[in-house]
Amino acid sequence: MTFINYASREINCKIVYYGPGLGGKTTNLNYIYQKIHPANKGRMVSLATDTERTLFFDFLPLELGLINGFKIRFHLYTVPGQIFYDASRKLILKGVDGVVFVADSQAERFDANIESLSNLHEHLHEHGYDFATIPYVLQFNKRDLPNISPFEDLKKELWKKNEPIFEAIASRGVGVFDSLKDVTRQMLNGLRKR
Repeated sequence: MTFINYASREINCKIVYYGPGLGGKTTNLNYIYQKIHPANKGRMVSLATDTERTLFFDFLPLELGLINGFKIRFHLYTVPGQIFYDASRKLILKGVDGVVFVADSQAERFDANIESLSNLHEHLHEHGYDFATIPYVLQFNKRDLPNISPFEDLKKELWKKNEPIFEAIASRGVGVFDSLKDVTRQMLNGLRKR
């Protein structure tokens, strides 16, 4: 849930990148971190193993200007994709304001995407969130690889609430900022309605 600190005039929002293991969640955050001006970002904390798999989370705080005199800070997290870190994934979702679901477009990861999305729904429900109303975007990552599922097949299984879909190649930055901008737009629209 969005945290508003009236004393410091800050609005803090939490965005979680969710999806199957090795789907590109950390790659999204790495690309954002490299491209954001140093004055607008904090230190990126990443807990990755030698095999590039995130054990707990990646965290990247961003400052993106002022709204009505309040400084807006976005805290970006990723969850570990591996199913045996389920408790960590659930914990990281606590207090979430928006979700970017990063689907791995590789055909052999099709079922892993479905399983991870089901897991996301389950954890959001356990935290009392309504999936129908939470700011959410769907990103089909790794669209440059040779053995990918067709766009329409991924959409048929993963598109759940008319959410925006972005095709991405996170390693090159394609679709990365589009996904981030859209989920933050949804979150800020929600804040303005309060």
